[in-house]
Amino acid sequence: MDKKPRQTKSQTPGMTRARFDPVRAACINVLEMVLDKRWKTNEAISDVLAFSRFSELDRRFLLQLCHGTIKMKRRLDFVYSFYLQRPDIKLDKTTQNILRLGLYQLMFTDRIPHGAAVSETVNLARGMVHHSRGSFVNAILRNFLRNPEKVIFPDKVSKPVNFLANFYSYPTWFVEYCISEFGLDRTEALLIRGNQPPGLTYRVNRLKFDQNRLVQLLTPKGIKYEQGRYLEDYFHIEGQGLPMEKELIDKGRVYVQDESAGLAVRLLNPKPRDHILDMGSAPGGKATYAAARMHNQGLITALDYNHHRLETLVGNAQRLGIHIIAPILCDILDFKGPPSNRVLLDTLCSGWGVVGKHSDLRWAKTKEDSTKLAELQGRLLRHAADMVNPGGILVYSTCTIIRDENDQVVEEFLLDRPEFTIDRVDKVIDKELISERGFVKTYPDHEDLDGAFCVRLKKKVGVTSKKS
Repeated sequence: MDKKPRQTKSQTPGMTRARFDPVRAACINVLEMVLDKRWKTNEAISDVLAFSRFSELDRRFLLQLCHGTIKMKRRLDFVYSFYLQRPDIKLDKTTQNILRLGLYQLMFTDRIPHGAAVSETVNLARGMVHHSRGSFVNAILRNFLRNPEKVIFPDKVSKPVNFLANFYSYPTWFVEYCISEFGLDRTEALLIRGNQPPGLTYRVNRLKFDQNRLVQLLTPKGIKYEQGRYLEDYFHIEGQGLPMEKELIDKGRVYVQDESAGLAVRLLNPKPRDHILDMGSAPGGKATYAAARMHNQGLITALDYNHHRLETLVGNAQRLGIHIIAPILCDILDFKGPPSNRVLLDTLCSGWGVVGKHSDLRWAKTKEDSTKLAELQGRLLRHAADMVNPGGILVYSTCTIIRDENDQVVEEFLLDRPEFTIDRVDKVIDKELISERGFVKTYPDHEDLDGAFCVRLKKKVGVTSKKS
């Protein structure tokens, strides 16, 4: 990864020198890295911030602009196309990103005066592209403010896919999938939720803290919260940032994790002195939750192929006071260790259940990606099955809402491996989250949860697999 200080185009010899806001200029750099060079948003922001001296307020402003503009890219492009003199005009990528950023401020922020948003965007165009581009951007933005009714979206009744995809800014294929799976009204609710600021959830680390003490800390500070509806040790926190970060997160009293992620661990039902095999463990959210449920007694073998992510896992475990996790750097399909009574496979997936938390995901993932991932997930699940002792438990989980990566993978696995059966979990998980087939599913439009899938599979005793 390039670690040299990034230069804006205004610093290139021969270009027009113009003063512009460094935070907005940094945002243009991030947009270029994400939309044109396929970086992940968080990685691009971290890279840009590494060479900045922004205040905490500036950093929050940068995050808002970057994530919001990237999420709403399709709608922003649709809107400004109505103000081009020629619809077929080809804009350079920097001008395109500047227009997106300017329109995002006018359409989706309520604390930036329109005049300031326009003038700052014009300064970016003059400084980062050319003086004439400033006049071009100025004309489009001011025309939008004068004549917003010029933008006409497709009819919602006769062309629902085109309307939803352009208005809420999602890929056409994903909107089509959601309508076929959930219907029009539910699809719109899901799309709306994915565009809202992501929620924050703290999981209480019972090795160091408890729910009552967390409440006693949050309440006097005026920090609003709601306790998890399905898991009592999760707290949904209102507000921006990470409230009481030093007192809670840095000291290992809580861990930032969505309540839906804890469901897979509850299905695993780890007990003290168990040996857990966590296949695809880093950065350790589920492994550390399992360790806490085990009262820090037993062993969790944590596999991951990414060295940096394993280092993050080790750091998280140390902060939480956990010492029973043994990290192993390896490709999951190459692991040949001893079988276990409890195996967790939190597998690679398309991530469409957490689209609201990853602004780049909707433009980086395609329909074909889910098809390819489903094939890999099937291979991983079959390999994980070989690691389970007779009578043992295998939990398969993802953070996507795409059926091909969830239900279909499991159903094909069960046809191939008759020694496994779906183990009912009605006594462990709230029944409203369990499908008739026994799958646990959550969705972003319900109870402030991410979209997730998990299922508990039990290995029968005395039944051999087809491959035997």
